[in-house]
Order: sequence, then C-alpha cells, then structure tokens
Amino acid sequence: MTRALFVAGAGTEIGKTYVTAALARHRRAGGRAVRALKPLASGVPPVGDPAFPESDTGRLLAAQDLPLTPEAVEACSPWRYAAALAPDLAAAREGRSLALDDLVAWCRARLAEASADEIVLIEGVGGLMSPITPTATGLDWLKRLNDPRAETLPVVLVTGSYLGAISHALTAIETLRAHALPLAAVAVSESLGAPTPPEIVAEAIRSRTGAAVACLRRGADWSGAFPG
Repeated sequence: MTRALFVAGAGTEIGKTYVTAALARHRRAGGRAVRALKPLASGVPPVGDPAFPESDTGRLLAAQDLPLTPEAVEACSPWRYAAALAPDLAAAREGRSLALDDLVAWCRARLAEASADEIVLIEGVGGLMSPITPTATGLDWLKRLNDPRAETLPVVLVTGSYLGAISHALTAIETLRAHALPLAAVAVSESLGAPTPPEIVAEAIRSRTGAAVACLRRGADWSGAFPG
C-alpha cells in the first residue's frame, strides 16, 4: 500500500493545493489517517492575517480539520515566505536561505514518524522544474526523496485545463519517466475560464500516456479510487 505521495505540478497556479486538499478529504472520509504537508510555501500572509485561511497552508489545514494555530502552521509549512515568488527569490527578499539537504531531511523525518495506517501527502511548489534554492529545482527535490535507499514516493501530477495544458502535462510526464520517477496518477484541475472542459483534457492525456487520470472541478472532492 502506498504510504506517501508527492503532489507535483506541470506548471504553477494550476490547482496543486486544491488536489492535495481533495485527496486529504477523500482519505479522511474513508476513516483513514492522512497528513498533508506543504513544506515550501510562497505568498503566505502572517498566521493572524484574515487572508491566511485562503493560503495554501490554510487550505491544507482546513482539509485535515486542524486549527490555524502557529504550531499547526509550522508543522505543515516550516518554510513560508511572504512574496509570491519562487522560493529561492522569496527567501532572498527576506534575507533567508534554504538548503536542499534540510528540506529533504525534514520530509524524510515526517515520513519516518507516520503511523502504519497513515498516508503522507507532500505538496510541491510551482511547477516540476521551478527553482526552490539557488541551485536546485522541484525535480531535484523529488529525485532526492526517491533515492533508491529511501522509501519510494510516487507522484500525483497536477495540470490544468487551460489552453496548452495537455502539452505541459505530457512534457512533465516524459520528464518523470526520463528520471525513473514513479507516476501514480495525473489530476486535471479545472482552470476557471478555460475554453476546453477538463474532461476533454483528461482524456487527451490518458489516451497518449496510458496513465490513470482524474478530473476535478475547482475545489471539488476527489472521486474514484485513491491513487497509488
């Protein structure tokens, strides 16, 4: 049984958090334990800000029915930045830095402490190749977490339904395959105002890759089997 999943994006601002939250709600609705984490988060207001519940971290905590306390926020997203930029740029604005080793070690510690029946969802940041440190991308992070000596972390790849989403998704899938990274499923998250229904995008990806593809209207619940 899959004990952990990494939610990666074919691009940025396409619905990774909506999908991660939907997976968490789906798991909890079945009476199973889940821990949804977003270690890196940009564009996050202070915890006491009225806008915080609408942040990525706020949405994930709500999906787990966890309080918006400083402790819960820190446990979900230890690296939070105010600027809505790639983490390396957002950190630099605040005079901070992030080492890939520290990020990987934190994720592995959370995986190690999870109970036998608990699944851990780790949401990435931006797109698959988005920079996260001055020298590393999200792909580097994912590759390190899938070190053969460590537990396998299959990927749920999230794409949108906007014009160009099919190409972006297929490119990301080829990148994962080129690096021997396991793909659990693709999730097409509805892009508001897109000219094509998400179901059509989902079928185009499925027919060209053979991957399991789920389709989610924006903010809707996950339907069907849990990936993995």
